[in-house]
Amino acid sequence: MSEIRTQVQFVNIDEDMAGQRIDNFLRNKLKDIPKSVVYRILRKGEVRVNKKRIKPEYKLQPGDVIRIPPVTLPQSDTTQEPLSPKLAKVSQLEQCILFEDDALLVLNKPSGTAVHGGSGLKFGAIEALRALRPQARFLELVHRIDRDTSGILLVAKKRSALRHLQAQFRDKSVQKHYNALVMGTWDAKCRNINAPLLKNEVNSIVRVNPQGKASETRFKVIEAFSQATLIQASPVTGRTHQIRVHTQYAGHPIAWDDRYGDPRFDAYTGKLGLDRLFLHAAQIRFIHPISNEVMTLVAPMEQKLENVLAQLRL
Repeated sequence: MSEIRTQVQFVNIDEDMAGQRIDNFLRNKLKDIPKSVVYRILRKGEVRVNKKRIKPEYKLQPGDVIRIPPVTLPQSDTTQEPLSPKLAKVSQLEQCILFEDDALLVLNKPSGTAVHGGSGLKFGAIEALRALRPQARFLELVHRIDRDTSGILLVAKKRSALRHLQAQFRDKSVQKHYNALVMGTWDAKCRNINAPLLKNEVNSIVRVNPQGKASETRFKVIEAFSQATLIQASPVTGRTHQIRVHTQYAGHPIAWDDRYGDPRFDAYTGKLGLDRLFLHAAQIRFIHPISNEVMTLVAPMEQKLENVLAQLRL
């Protein structure tokens, strides 16, 4: 197998790039390089900052000069076809952009689209957006939502915006509201579920477990039907599959949830035309990282979900 050798690179760190760990910076900069190679060149001292060796946890400072050494790799690892912006699924995402300025982009992510590639997926939403915005120097996910969940996804276009928005998520000042169709009649008095969640690292199944991480979701009934309830779910914490597990824990699993759902409810809603998880990130409220303006954005549900609700009303 033939090999290809990258060229040595020198990168000057500005204010917008500062504050991140050197290992995270390199993993983002060398996207086609395996993570093991990134840590190997760090461990061997081949990466220099201001001509000095550094540790993987070193945080970049304004004015730092990074020397990234040449790396030799099998050519097949580095010759993957770039994602074309004309690819049907990629170009469709252009119509899903709710808001965009110099600091961030807000996407109404379709159900079935992962937020990023991996695990057998050639690309996800972030790779598609980079193909649509080839001139953008920086595009990174602020947070994540499940592949089968639709709705609002924030993408930062500046390192400073990413840090600002992620800080808001950490201090729980971001308000997110999801719409979910659940089985049965949700008790309107059940407005809060505070149950710790533990993730199985082998199969990624999440369960309520006293040894898990503290997890809280707030609920409100939007509309009640004879055999289902449309609820608003507002996660206070951001655990994996949190809303899906908390609704199951309450005895009201979400329609078409392949991990935590109920086949009987899926069969019932399937007759109404549903064939996807009925969980939609409908609204978000946060502070704009540049203007400090309070932003409230709403993502409309796809027509398929609206049609299901219309039939339930009948």
